[in-house]
Amino acid sequence: MLFGKSVFQSILTRLDDEDAQEADAQPQANFRVSGLPMGFVTETWERPEPLPTESLYRLYGLDEEQTLSKVEEPPPPPPVMPPHLARLSDTEIAEDLALKPQDTPEKLMARRRAFAKFNHPDRVHPDFRPQATRRMTVANMLVDQALRLHPHR
Repeated sequence: MLFGKSVFQSILTRLDDEDAQEADAQPQANFRVSGLPMGFVTETWERPEPLPTESLYRLYGLDEEQTLSKVEEPPPPPPVMPPHLARLSDTEIAEDLALKPQDTPEKLMARRRAFAKFNHPDRVHPDFRPQATRRMTVANMLVDQALRLHPHR
């Protein structure tokens, strides 16, 4: 600290004094930037910004009396359940899984993955998850049973 002021405060005081001296020496305000010729500055014209709705009127071809709130989109159609999700009996699921006694463990796992690709609850519409869960539960049970019964385990 110099004479009760910090270094920062003394620098600010000195800069304020220099600005005051320059203002006294130059009574006219000069708005030119030194080094830039006047040809650099061009004349501009102001264009009013269109209202957001005006551009939408032009985009959708609406009259100004019409508003976008009056334009209603039809509700999305209800989801249609794939026909395979309606097959919920153990027999139907076993037919869809198409397990064979001669299937190897690798083939059984491949059938499980192929079945899950179309029947896993995470891959179907939320409205049809109970059916998909039932199908996957039975299919996993059948594949696990076939793996336990396989002679080359």
